Amino acid sequence: MTDVLILAAGLGTRMKSRRAKVLHELAGRPLIAHIVKAAATLAPGAIITVVGHQAEAVEEAVRVESARTLENGDSERPELEFALQAEQRGTGHAVMAARDKLNGRRGPLIVIAGDVPMIEGKTLGQLADAHASEQNGVTMLTVRLEDPTGYGRIIRDPEGSFVRCVEQKDASPEELQEREVSVSIYCFDIPALLEALAELTTDNAQGEYYLTDVPRIMQAKGKRVGLVPHHDPEEVSGVNTRIELAELERKLRHRKLRELMLSGVTIIDPATTYIQADVEIGQDSVIHPQVIIEGASRIGTGCTIQSWTRLKDVEVQDEVTIRNSTIIEDSIIRKGATIGPFARLRMKTEIGEKAGIGNFVEVKKSKIGRGTKASHLTYLGDATLGERVNIGAGTVTCNYDGVRKNETIIEDDVKIGSDTMLVAPVRVGHGSLTGAGSVVTTDVPPDTLVAGVPAVVKKKLK
Repeated sequence: MTDVLILAAGLGTRMKSRRAKVLHELAGRPLIAHIVKAAATLAPGAIITVVGHQAEAVEEAVRVESARTLENGDSERPELEFALQAEQRGTGHAVMAARDKLNGRRGPLIVIAGDVPMIEGKTLGQLADAHASEQNGVTMLTVRLEDPTGYGRIIRDPEGSFVRCVEQKDASPEELQEREVSVSIYCFDIPALLEALAELTTDNAQGEYYLTDVPRIMQAKGKRVGLVPHHDPEEVSGVNTRIELAELERKLRHRKLRELMLSGVTIIDPATTYIQADVEIGQDSVIHPQVIIEGASRIGTGCTIQSWTRLKDVEVQDEVTIRNSTIIEDSIIRKGATIGPFARLRMKTEIGEKAGIGNFVEVKKSKIGRGTKASHLTYLGDATLGERVNIGAGTVTCNYDGVRKNETIIEDDVKIGSDTMLVAPVRVGHGSLTGAGSVVTTDVPPDTLVAGVPAVVKKKLK
């Protein structure tokens, strides 16, 4: 069984940030989450992460992504372990920090930096397969670059076998002409790795422990060093600056939009549309310009999402229309409903089939029944509304009493007059009606008209 070691202790000085580099987000997830996701496809026995700067936050990001892959059925849950690199003295020093976690392990070990977010699980799998089939002590992933500046150069002998890997600052002018580079992704035999680490020195231009020196040390001890050239430099490149991060974001976004359009989704203006990688959208849905869809959102078939709308972690069923400038988070919209314009839904709100939530309506942690309408200028919080309810303009569920949030229940076929204040906890019975401007402070019986401040019963309704 393969184990994985992720090197994630650095701050990333070229990012010009106080945040650890691996916590910067790409496509809505921290950089390190992309590594964990790729690693999980190997079904590793353990994922060991070397942490340093903002260690607790990095550990949490690893735990969250590991749990997420398990929920999605991608793999069995690996053992998660963390090693602290309190002082950063090079990549070899980072692996040294994990020695206690590696002692006693016998299987192969994938070592990868935490800032290579485009890496695919199948590439790591191919590296592990080559390592096993060739019976190597270490197998290195390499790539050829037009501009190899900053990378360690791979030096081969005339027969094409590995001689050494030399970091740029230590390379001779002739060695700097080499375009094959190490991308710091390895598969090691763990006992051989631990033995070689004991011989690492800082005798180099940067005064650091280089992991790139380990293959040369292992080879000198009779271990075989394998090289696996990779065809796609973009997949194995690290993120070092915010410019590179933005460029990867653009490429991922365009890849996702192309995938959706080929599957039958109309995206009117891909240049201004932002849809994250995990979003699903059904056939014949239409996405207008300036739309943002994030997280684990699911959009059904035949939907229309109009401009300046943002959706995050939502379920939108078939034939839903979401009009301009609407914000929806963590909510469910049932089939045939209409939302917006200028509406906001949040905190596990559920909108029923063919319901209508109109302009300047906010719905928070509420359930809205089938065919119910709240067309304008309304706040519905901590409320349950039945079917065919009509909410007049300016209605507010007054859900907070200064200590706790309280629930408002409105049963089927109720009509709430404009500017009604419903002071929770309160229930409005089936078929009842409130007069405009009423302040409802006590429960309203079924089939009853109430009005006034406070509202009182005016008459029974047929």
